[in-house]
Amino acid sequence: MKFDIVTLFPQMFDGPLSESIIKRAQEKKLVEIVFHQLRDYSEDKHHNVDDTPCGGGKGMVLRVDVVDKAINSVESRKSKVESARKILLSPKGRTYNQDIAKELSALDNIILICGHYEGFDERIYDLVDDVISIGDYVLTGGEIPAMTIVDSVSRLIPGVLSEDSPESESFMEKDKEGNYLLEYPQYTRPVEYKGNKVPNILMSGNHAEIEKWRREHMKNKNDQSK
Repeated sequence: MKFDIVTLFPQMFDGPLSESIIKRAQEKKLVEIVFHQLRDYSEDKHHNVDDTPCGGGKGMVLRVDVVDKAINSVESRKSKVESARKILLSPKGRTYNQDIAKELSALDNIILICGHYEGFDERIYDLVDDVISIGDYVLTGGEIPAMTIVDSVSRLIPGVLSEDSPESESFMEKDKEGNYLLEYPQYTRPVEYKGNKVPNILMSGNHAEIEKWRREHMKNKNDQSK
């Protein structure tokens, strides 16, 4: 899986995408992450990528011509048989969830376009295949959403988690109503801490009963009962 990330701040990705599971996935050549500095595609002598909004208003808006050049440049580096899904990260997009992560994990290449400033020129939406939001709140830019997508999609690529399996993780199963289930409660030693004990069944050695208990204690995220 290759991720092409178009961003004004590639240095923001240094820590999150160069440690732990994602680092190992890149070392094993299961995941490739390439950054493209948006300013490189500006023909302005100051490398400006934004301008004031038409009709007036606060903030600055990313220019359609600069983003178009960036996308065309990324796509021109691919062979004729390669294809990529172009994804704009914007509050206007469909809300990201595990179903979308699974959908994206089946692709070979994803181009993630990070916004910044006040927003995008509306014509940029015509340049992409998909628009995704990671939630209903305001962020400084699209870099953190891009990290979220890279991390969650990479975990689903065969071989990335090595001996670990994502099958028992939260959001990998659904109940009869189609709600995602959260992972069952986990414990480790000490068996008793400040009067709070690990459930006896987990110390019984009866693996069938333990598996039954675990399945019974998987809840959907909307169930606040304990």
